[in-house]
Amino acid sequence: MPTSMRAAVLRESPGQLSIETVDIDDPGPREVLIRTAATGLCHSDLHWLDGHYGAVGSMPPRVLGHEAAGIVEAVGREVTDVAVGDAVVTCPSVFCGHCDYCLSGRPSLCDRQGTDRDPAAPSILSIGGEPVIQSAGLASFAEKMVVNEHGVVKIRPDVPLDVVAPIGCAVLTGIGAVWHAAQIEPGSTVAVVGCGGVGLNCIQGAALAGASRIIAIDANPAKLVLAEQFGATHLIDATKGDPVQAVHSLTPGVSSPGVDYSFEAIGKKVTAEQAFAMLHKGGTATILGVMPGGTVLEFPAMDIFFERKIQGSLMGSNRFRQDVPRFIELYLEGRLKLDELVSARITLDEINEGFTAMKNGDVARSVIVFG
Repeated sequence: MPTSMRAAVLRESPGQLSIETVDIDDPGPREVLIRTAATGLCHSDLHWLDGHYGAVGSMPPRVLGHEAAGIVEAVGREVTDVAVGDAVVTCPSVFCGHCDYCLSGRPSLCDRQGTDRDPAAPSILSIGGEPVIQSAGLASFAEKMVVNEHGVVKIRPDVPLDVVAPIGCAVLTGIGAVWHAAQIEPGSTVAVVGCGGVGLNCIQGAALAGASRIIAIDANPAKLVLAEQFGATHLIDATKGDPVQAVHSLTPGVSSPGVDYSFEAIGKKVTAEQAFAMLHKGGTATILGVMPGGTVLEFPAMDIFFERKIQGSLMGSNRFRQDVPRFIELYLEGRLKLDELVSARITLDEINEGFTAMKNGDVARSVIVFG
C-alpha cells in the first residue's frame, strides 16, 4: 500500500520546487525502499529548474534529485544485493547487467533493459492517484525512494551519510572522468574548467593519479581557493584575460603549448571550446558539463589533424559498485576530501534557497539532511 511522505515537486519549468505530500508505492520484486538520509543538489537538477531541458511552462509533476545516501527499509522479494538496515549510496547509472555495454565493462552506458518498472504497474510516485515522474529513476528530493536494486551500492555502516551522499554523482563524475575516461598518466599536465562539485573532484582525482601540474580555471575567487585545497597547483581567474592563453603560458611545450588533458565541468559552449583549445598536440578534452539541447561545438579542423581529441564521459564512465567503496576507503584514509566538498547543509524546506546559492556560486555542494 502506498504511504505518504514529503517531497520537493517541480510543476513548471522554468520554475521553483514546492514541498508537497507525495505517495510512494511499496517496492516491487527487484526494488528497494530507502529512507533518505541526505541528498546533494546538482547542476543537472538546476537545469530542470531553469528550463534547459526543453520544458517550457506547466509540466507533469516531477521529483528531482539523484545524489543520495540512506538506509534500506524494505526490499522486494527478488532482491539479493542489499537487506533491510543496510546503508547505501544511490547512483543514476542504474545497470541491467546483461546488455552489450554492461557485458563489455561500460555499465554507465547501460541500455537499462528491464530496470524500469512495468508501465502497466502502479506508479512508484503519485499525488491524488495521478503519477509523478521519478527523475533519474531515483527522485531523492524526498523523504523516501523506491529504486531498482542496481541503482544502489551497499556501503560500510560507520561513515556519515551526509558526507558520502555526493559520491553518487559529483565524486563519481569528477574522479571517474579522470581515472576511467581520460586515464591520465602520472606526470601529466591537466586543466580543469569550472571548480564546482564535479570540477573539484576532477582536481583531486588528477592529484591522486599523480598529475604534475593541475591548472584550475574559474570566475569565482572563492572556488579557486577551494581548488587549491583539493590539489590544484596553478589557479586562473577566468575574468582576467583569456584563460586559454593563460594555460598556454603555464605549459609552453617545445612545439605546441597546452596541457595533456583538460576537463570541462560547467556545461557551456564557450568553456567546452576553451577546454579543447587548451590542449597541446595529442591531448584529450573530456566534457562533463550538461549543455542545453542543440548546442553545437566548433573548433578548427587542423586541431583534430594533430590528434587532439574531444570526448564525453557520462557520469564519469563509472563502475559505481566498485568505485563507491574504494572512494570511501580513500576518504577514511584521509586521502580523499569529502568533508571539504560539503559546504552547506540545509533542510528540504530550504531547497530553493540552496539552488539560488548554487546559481550565485556561493557553494561547492549543498546537501539536504533529513531528520
